[in-house]
Amino acid sequence: MSRLSQLTDTDVVDIAAAEEAGLSDMEFARAQKILGRVPNKVELGCIASMWSEHCSYKSSRVHLKKLPSEGPRVVQGPGENAGIIDIGDGLGVCFKVESHNHPSFIEPFQGSATGVGGILRDVFTMGARPIALGNLLRFGAAHHEKTPRLFDGVVRGIGHYGNCFGAPTSYTDVAFANAFNGNILVNAFALGIVPLDGIFLGTASGVGNPIFYVGAKTGRDGIHGATMASDAFSDDEELERPTVQVGDPFREKLLLEACLECFATDALVGIQDMGAAGLTSSTFEMASRAGGGVHIDLDKVPTREAGMSAYEKMLSESQERMVLVAHKGKEQVVRDIFAKWELDCVEIGRVTDDGMVVLEQGGQEVARVPARPLADEAPKYDRPCHPATMSLKRDERVADMQADNVKGFITRLMPQPDVASRRFVLEQFDRHVGASTLVDGMHSPAAVHDVVDSPADKAVSLCLVARDDLCAIEPSSGALRTVQEAYLRICAVGHEPIGVSDCLNHGNPQNPEQMNAFVEVIEGLAQACGDLSVPVVSGNVSLYNETDGRSIWPTPTIAMVGLGRGAPAMTVAPGDAVVLFGAWPERLEGAFGLRLYGKLTDRTMFADWAHGEVLRTGRAMREAVAAGQVARLWPMVPGGVGRMAIELFDGIAHGLEVVVPKLAPGPLAAEDRPVGLGIAPQATVEALTRQHPDVQVVGKVLEEGRLRFVDGTDEVTFERADLARRDEAWARIVAGVR
Repeated sequence: MSRLSQLTDTDVVDIAAAEEAGLSDMEFARAQKILGRVPNKVELGCIASMWSEHCSYKSSRVHLKKLPSEGPRVVQGPGENAGIIDIGDGLGVCFKVESHNHPSFIEPFQGSATGVGGILRDVFTMGARPIALGNLLRFGAAHHEKTPRLFDGVVRGIGHYGNCFGAPTSYTDVAFANAFNGNILVNAFALGIVPLDGIFLGTASGVGNPIFYVGAKTGRDGIHGATMASDAFSDDEELERPTVQVGDPFREKLLLEACLECFATDALVGIQDMGAAGLTSSTFEMASRAGGGVHIDLDKVPTREAGMSAYEKMLSESQERMVLVAHKGKEQVVRDIFAKWELDCVEIGRVTDDGMVVLEQGGQEVARVPARPLADEAPKYDRPCHPATMSLKRDERVADMQADNVKGFITRLMPQPDVASRRFVLEQFDRHVGASTLVDGMHSPAAVHDVVDSPADKAVSLCLVARDDLCAIEPSSGALRTVQEAYLRICAVGHEPIGVSDCLNHGNPQNPEQMNAFVEVIEGLAQACGDLSVPVVSGNVSLYNETDGRSIWPTPTIAMVGLGRGAPAMTVAPGDAVVLFGAWPERLEGAFGLRLYGKLTDRTMFADWAHGEVLRTGRAMREAVAAGQVARLWPMVPGGVGRMAIELFDGIAHGLEVVVPKLAPGPLAAEDRPVGLGIAPQATVEALTRQHPDVQVVGKVLEEGRLRFVDGTDEVTFERADLARRDEAWARIVAGVR
């Protein structure tokens, strides 16, 4: 039996209990100094949760400040539930990406489902109506024994929550690698539209103002979730892991509508989602932001299980719950709105001015803790770091690929799960519910959503990108490339990139090599976002993605948002030109295609992209698509121009012919240049090549449904039926759970 389980709420704790809760000796001493005494069990639970890595960012805060977060369009940057960018006409786009990795590994269906629920609340808590969902998923090797069950559960969980809630899941990225055998990644993204004069923040201000608990009842699910997400795994400890939260998307939909209705009144002061650490994080953060305190009567908290202790109520991570602060005298307005939507709405406390979070249960005080030291003055560590020992060399597999032919390369490429069509996954998600989806990520490098009822045909776009394979080789350059690829995806739908949310998935920060990778990733992201003038306005850090000392690859997920007008034209006809933006790629080092010829074990040099070339290519693509000169366009993606051609071919009813400099894998597999491959209608080709000298015609659309590569003397042809091999990858994985 654990030490904590033997204690009552008000029992004074000892060092053994503190260590079990996740505090170091130094942190326990600091907690005692702040309180002026030894904390009791409830106070320890609050302190340990607020100082957990998941809530406090104690290993990352000193580095996160390097990321550029300001710009002329930025309305709300990091520090609130989500970021907001001004899109004109009195509207903002509100968005965030966040991890739910550990819960999804423990219980894939509920873990991924509640990840969707949590990110939705982050967005609509700000006053925004969600119009789009996205996700980035990383699993272990396709043949690993755990992968089929995890993959099946995660995809079903995401589909269940998003489909039932009624928000379109329009973009998904999925990849597989041995590095994720012990820790999968489930990164969830949500985007909403908010009136700039209707933004709400998580603050508890106004002495005497009532504090309401709204939404679903509290249970024992998810207790210790924040501390669990701040620790590494061990295969031997699986049975000791805490329970994962259980989500109810239908109740969340009611909560959304009730909150939006409440926002339209003058009753609200502030609102905060009960996310990680539940009632603890929401009350401490709201009080700290306002510079005040709160007094909470835990007997009034609605529960669905009898006999819950104060400790359990404060640390439960039951879903679909909010803390709301109303103006005094407006209590009935709030009650009436939530009663209409059949949701709990109970006044559980009031705002104070003493800076303390005071908790009562059973007629006695069970905790008295200052808000700011826990919420904003948590321990902050600049942890030791040093580069991993690596051998940067030319990979012998380059020669293996050069000895192959185009037929061999494309045949290897098409059935790989990492580059296969996302159709199998996306078809399980409702991508068009509501009125906003103009283009989903099925056959487009980015999803595009209409800003309904906005002037001038306004639209926003989104994509999620992670180049974990490149970050494993060189973290800084890999992070730089991640941002650049996301930037080009937004440009490829004719939109201007306007903002980023990042989710930084890494291993154990107490391992100097892992910490060094984190620091280098931050430096790469900062350089890229600064070079491209795209601010980081929200994000999440997920550390301790490690099992038995084996860490995942450094995986910064970049969720990029763009702004434009409408969606790109999609009409394609035989005789239209295939055009290449930029010069043909050449160098194979670092290309994704090399993984098809062996395991990714060597540290391999790869060519960086110059940011000036990325800007130039991105601007040309954006202008061409926006002007209607290009009907379909794909930027450089893992797999090179060969995969870009496959993506174009898969999205049209006709065939494609692509003329390459030489009929060898090199030009089709290399990834050393930020190029784009598109289809230009006959009527626009002359104007396109005249306005953009870097654009060259490299093929044409065929009447018959074939994909043909030619070099002037020889050709290789793939039939439409050959494309079916792309979907066989999913069938093989899912077969493991049937």
